[in-house]
Formats: sequence, C-alpha cells, structure tokens
Amino acid sequence: MAVPKKKTSKSKRNQRHAVWKAKAARAAEKALSIGKSVLTGRAQGFVYPIDETEEAED
Repeated sequence: MAVPKKKTSKSKRNQRHAVWKAKAARAAEKALSIGKSVLTGRAQGFVYPIDETEEAED
C-alpha cells in the first residue's frame, strides 16, 4: 500500500482542492451553456437523440 513519506503542506492541499473545485465549476458552466443552446434551438455541433415516439405524436 502506498504511504506518503512526508506530510503535505496546507498550501499544496488547498491548491489541489482549488483546482478540483474549478474543474467542477467549469463543467457545470459548460453543461448549462449546452442546455441553453439546445433549448433555444441554436445548438450547432452538438448531437442529441430525439425520441421517435415524440415525433410520431406531434
């Protein structure tokens, strides 16, 4: 089992945590943007499945 040889400093720990949080924020922002473009019908270069049953009912 891998064991760290020395204690990680608080600054290193905080930096790693900040990077992790930033990735999540970036992913959420991108998902929201894609969702908005799909709802407005402006989605270009983004393929999403459309149920065939919905088309038949309309």
